[in-house]
Amino acid sequence: MVQYKWVALSNTTLGVLMASINSTIILISLPAIFRGIAINPLLPTSFPYLLWILFGYSIVTATMLVTFGRLSDMYGRVRLYNMGFAIFTAGSILLFLTPGKGDFAANLIIAYRIIQGLGAAFLFSNSAAILTDAFPHTERGRALGLNQVAALAGSLIGLILGGILAVINWRYIFLVSVPVGLAGTVWSYLKLKEIVKPKKAKIDYSGNLTFAGGLTLLLIAITYGLIPYSGSIMGWGDP
Repeated sequence: MVQYKWVALSNTTLGVLMASINSTIILISLPAIFRGIAINPLLPTSFPYLLWILFGYSIVTATMLVTFGRLSDMYGRVRLYNMGFAIFTAGSILLFLTPGKGDFAANLIIAYRIIQGLGAAFLFSNSAAILTDAFPHTERGRALGLNQVAALAGSLIGLILGGILAVINWRYIFLVSVPVGLAGTVWSYLKLKEIVKPKKAKIDYSGNLTFAGGLTLLLIAITYGLIPYSGSIMGWGDP
């Protein structure tokens, strides 16, 4: 029978790999996506879509890591990790099924990418903690190292997959995560278990809000700075 620590390593590595692939898979495939929804992303009115489709996933993942890590300590790391797998898979399915064209479709893609980002934040914030609980201290370094190698490999694989799938159909960029997500979700719910009991703790609401708000406002500022304003090709003079 396979030891639980290897089950935990393989499942969390799969989750981190899937989430990291989706952080880069869209970079190469953006032209195909915008052709598919009939939008010219270089127009001043459409340029924000380009930026938010690119950055929405990453900004949500980054801003929610700290909060979700604390919530996992309070309500169970495996429970919220499993929830993250399910949320990520749901976001992937919604992206594949995105209806319509034009602004409506672009806004839906941004919203669904944010859902994906929430799921990825649950996966990233709990994978290392689950491995720390499952492995003895003499083996934790190797387990965490393998997990991080998967994250780095996913960033490269995402670029390659995005280029290949964009040639076939832009929707396949999002479909590729669905079978992996479904299998990983079922597997995690059936096999992962809580080793460390949840503990009572408090959330630093002001700190989390400041952190998330600061990153979001910075992104908004960059977004408007790259949009033409008045007679300038850039928007850094936009009040």
